[in-house]
Amino acid sequence: MTYLYLFIAILSEVIATVSLKASAGFSKLLPSIIVIIGYIISFILLSLVLKTLPISITYSSWAGLGIVLITITGYIFYDQKLDGFAIIGIALIIIGIILINIFSESSGH
Repeated sequence: MTYLYLFIAILSEVIATVSLKASAGFSKLLPSIIVIIGYIISFILLSLVLKTLPISITYSSWAGLGIVLITITGYIFYDQKLDGFAIIGIALIIIGIILINIFSESSGH
């Protein structure tokens, strides 16, 4: 259940961040409401995850996967370009998250 909460927290943060751009500086009501609700959900779930997982694992997964998903979302929805170095960087983030969660002794499992 812990990793499900973490995954939902990451998705909530990504939705909130994408909506932050769409809110145009909080001048559009619906995207602004989505931002607030998304971040609230994300932080509530993160606090629950932190009862079980170490903060290093929780935050590195949340931030790293958030970066990857926001980058992909920006590419798809906002026509933001990705060059070779961006793709390599994303791959390294994913590899880092996998290494930390599966092989690191600090992961708590």
